[in-house]
This record gives sequence, structure tokens and C-alpha cells, in this order.
Amino acid sequence: MNEKFRRWLCGDTDVLENITDTTEIPDAPRERIKENVQTARRTVLKAPEAQRTMLLERKGFHAAYTAVAIVSCILLIGVLLFIVAGLPLYGQENVRADEVIKRYIESGLKETGAVNIVSGMILDYRAFDTLGESHVLFTALVCVMILLRRDKKNMRPDYEDYYTVREDVYFDISKDSILGRVGTFLIPCIFVYGLYVLLNGQISPGGGFSGGAVMGAGMIMFSAAFGFDTVDKFFTLKLSSYITFAALSFYSFAKGYVFFMGANGLDNGIPKGAPGAILSGGLILPLDVAVGLVVACTMFGFYSLFRRGSIGGASAGTVPTETD
Repeated sequence: MNEKFRRWLCGDTDVLENITDTTEIPDAPRERIKENVQTARRTVLKAPEAQRTMLLERKGFHAAYTAVAIVSCILLIGVLLFIVAGLPLYGQENVRADEVIKRYIESGLKETGAVNIVSGMILDYRAFDTLGESHVLFTALVCVMILLRRDKKNMRPDYEDYYTVREDVYFDISKDSILGRVGTFLIPCIFVYGLYVLLNGQISPGGGFSGGAVMGAGMIMFSAAFGFDTVDKFFTLKLSSYITFAALSFYSFAKGYVFFMGANGLDNGIPKGAPGAILSGGLILPLDVAVGLVVACTMFGFYSLFRRGSIGGASAGTVPTETD
């Protein structure tokens, strides 16, 4: 097992070696794929200079990868040990962390206007950290899109038969009548509950992350019950990108304004509202909405990319075919 993993990591194995033998692919496309792979291998073997160059590049990459991995692990371990060494002892008095906790509990409602202390903490006191978490989700979606998105720029022509045939092998669960009827009743309830959790984060348990997760799950169930073709009519890759960009931009500029005004001892002029009301907590409610949109788009984007290699329909790109 370790030898197989090493060969895969170093690029010594063919990614289609086992796939073409185990999947239910018709004989003609399978033979065409094997013939293309064998032709490419014979071409490489007939070129000694190319083979030597490839071997040297592989060895150099393996050495550089090992060195970077070792150095990164050592640095990370050193940073963690340094932080742990500076932590206060358990039960020690006059710890500054206690002052922070007391500030959250005693002054949280007055300073943030949010009845839910957790929402006031993560979207007011620690809003910069939450902004970073939202950008992490966006970056993860971009990385998965780079790796799995299927379009003319991302796919090699030799693999076009494989991807085209695999699309026909998958069972389309959206044609199941029971799933469609249950989804018609259940999916609206999921979206309503997700909106409730999203909009009440400042006065009750909930907020952007939890509400966005519920709405993302609703989008996944909708695509499973009614098919990706139905989803593509109103939710495309371009729309998902615009929503995520707008949400992150609003979060960045809104909290940047608040941080700038607070750092200079000025009042930001944003009303906190009456505690316990829906329109309370200052910027917490709109920031919850922004975070929820990012989370929902990211969840559905992951599912769509892993399931079919794209988020939207025509805007996401199509698989190259022989006519292209």
C-alpha cells in the first residue's frame, strides 16, 4: 500500500489505469482510451532525452517536496510549542483572559446590542477573525474548482471519451418520483428554517454559519430532487461568483469602516437598535446575511463540483467533444 501511494505521489502511475478496467464503459470508447494511452507511452519511450528530462524533473520535485514538508512541519511545531509555553497555568489568578471573558459577559449587550453573546463576540469583537474564516471558505471553493472543474481549458483531449461515458453511467436520482414529491414539501421548509436561523442570530442561537449551512443543504436537496438542469435555470457559476464577491466585499468594507472609526476614537454612527428585536445588533444582522450567503454558495459549490465538475450550466463550461 505504501509503495502504491509513493508511486501515485511521484506521478509514476496512470490515473486511468484502474478506472478503465473497473467502470462500466462500452468496449469501443474503452479501447480508444487504452490506444491513446499506449500511443503516448510509446512516444515517450522513443525519446531518450525526454525520458531523462522527465526523470530528473521527477527526482527534483520529490526532493524539493520532501524538504519543504520537513521545514514546514518543524516551523509549525516550533510556533505551537512557543505559544503553549506562554499560556498561563491552570487556575492561575490575574490572568488577562479572564478580563476578556468578563468584558464579553458584562458589557457585550451594551457594546454590541446583541442578546446572543456568541454572535456579538464573533461578528463584533472578533469580526476580523470571522472575515478570515469566510475567505478561507472562498479560497477552498476556488481550489476545488481549479482541480475538478470540467471545461475546455481544464481537460486533456485524451480523456474526453472517459468523461463523456461516465456521465451516462451515473443514475439520475432526480427522476425518482418519491424523492421529487417529498422534496416539494420538505425543501421549502428547509429554506424557511435556514432563513429563520440566519436572521435571528443576534437574538437567539444561530447566525451566518449555521443558517448558511442549512440553506446550502437545501440547495443540495433541491438539485438531488429536481436535477441540475432545474438548478441551472436560476443558479449559475456566474451568479454564485457574484454573490460570494458581493458578500465578502460588503463584509470587508463594513467592518473596515467600523475598525477605522473605533481605532480613532470616533462614533461609527450605526444604531444598535432595541435589544431582542430583529433589527438590532448594529451590523451583526447584515454581516450574518453575508456570511450565510458565502457558506451556502460554498456548500453547494463543493457538492456540484464533486458530483458533475461544474457549478452552473453553460456558464461553467462544457466537456470537449470530437466536434469541438
